[in-house]
Amino acid sequence: MATTTTTNFVNLFFSSSNKIPNRSTQRKILINRRTQPSLTNNKFLSLSLPSFFSFSSSSVETHRYRNLTSPSVLMFSDNLVINDYCATAAAGTTAFSLLLFWGQIGKRGVFDQKLIRKFVHISIGLVFMLFWPFFSYRREAAILAGLIPGVNIIRMLLLGLGVYKDEATVKSMSRYGDYRELLKGPLYYATTVTLASVIYWRTSPIAIAAICNLCAGDGRRFGSHKLPYNRNKSVEGSIAMAAAGFVASIGYMHYFSIFGLVDESWEMFFGFLIVSLASALVESLPISSDLDDNLTVPLTSLLVGSIIF
Repeated sequence: MATTTTTNFVNLFFSSSNKIPNRSTQRKILINRRTQPSLTNNKFLSLSLPSFFSFSSSSVETHRYRNLTSPSVLMFSDNLVINDYCATAAAGTTAFSLLLFWGQIGKRGVFDQKLIRKFVHISIGLVFMLFWPFFSYRREAAILAGLIPGVNIIRMLLLGLGVYKDEATVKSMSRYGDYRELLKGPLYYATTVTLASVIYWRTSPIAIAAICNLCAGDGRRFGSHKLPYNRNKSVEGSIAMAAAGFVASIGYMHYFSIFGLVDESWEMFFGFLIVSLASALVESLPISSDLDDNLTVPLTSLLVGSIIF
């Protein structure tokens, strides 16, 4: 049995053609995996933890099976390499066009600078995620996708260090127009999206939770009922942040499930709720103001998400 499984894996990964395995091959792989013992089949864990905290052999194997064989929405199914390069070009062009658009809006003073920053913060990461289903199941696809926000890490470093000037970008991404601000929030933002893409990628609810709470859950400064432990934050703002991050997470759970990348479930639903509540709680603490909520919120999402999912 182990020899048969190994042979199937070799045929799957090192086949000379870049085509998706046919149905019979997929079925053989799935059957071979299900008939082997798994280290995740732990009765103690299953009995002692709530259902969405525990993990079973079937759920782990299903996740791996989907990650290898899910075709998503391929533009060039006969050549996955070309498909991934085209998906990268489309996602990158859209993301950088959006950055250029908001930069020009900020430079012309159409909206308040802080409002422009909010628009950039909310839109870039969420729009980027819309393109994930267009990539193939190849591991290299996640790396190519991660290059898009990865390029922005380099841009933030160069701009924040004053190596080169870009007034439009600075105005659209900073609170007060200081180029050195780009070394904090915007840099953390780009780093989070890059790591979520390369490490967790589209079949992981952790990636969805981290990006959605970072982007949609951007802290709202409104409300008259101030928090007793932080007078700069309000109850209404924290609730709005948790709600926005949660709704965005559920929306992307449904979106990715359409392409077979994740399974919609009540466990994932409540898992996203817990992550969003935890992120909003941490964002409301004074330490988030002292550090940066673009750092504390994604770290919380990744940590809590890793425990839950």
